[in-house]
Amino acid sequence: MDQKLKEQLDGLVEKYTELLVGNTDEEVKEKVKAYALYSHIAKSMPPLAKHWNEQYPDAKEGMKALVKDIQERNKQHRENQ
Repeated sequence: MDQKLKEQLDGLVEKYTELLVGNTDEEVKEKVKAYALYSHIAKSMPPLAKHWNEQYPDAKEGMKALVKDIQERNKQHRENQ
């Protein structure tokens, strides 16, 4: 991937994170990236997500906690607007 595209995608992720949760610090952006990627995989290839969840139950629990965190941040952000 070339540098320009990488920078543009980073900008897209930053704006998405801002609109989703109202915070763009690096830790939150990384969580949102993981959330978006996992959500997309779970919707587009459910058997792959199911296999991953079965293969790595600890990661499944971590992902559940991450999704809950993003959802709570999103709810708070919407309430504050």
